Amino acid sequence: MKPELFIPRMTRAEQEAEAEANRLIEQIKGALAAFATRSTDESDTLGAAADRIERSARDLAFALRELAREPQNPENETRY
Repeated sequence: MKPELFIPRMTRAEQEAEAEANRLIEQIKGALAAFATRSTDESDTLGAAADRIERSARDLAFALRELAREPQNPENETRY
């Protein structure tokens, strides 16, 4: 019989920070794809990608600050 592993649930702030980090990663992947396939008439595409990355980075920074303000509770700590 294997012992059950206790994996604590992430707090809302942790979930939001993770979601924002994943969103930023997707925005960066999209920008890389736009860069790799760009043509002379698609200069607006790179500018739009830059705007999306900037917004996502700002959202992630906000989520991380919220996470930093969250009280530390050893029961809710998630180990990676």
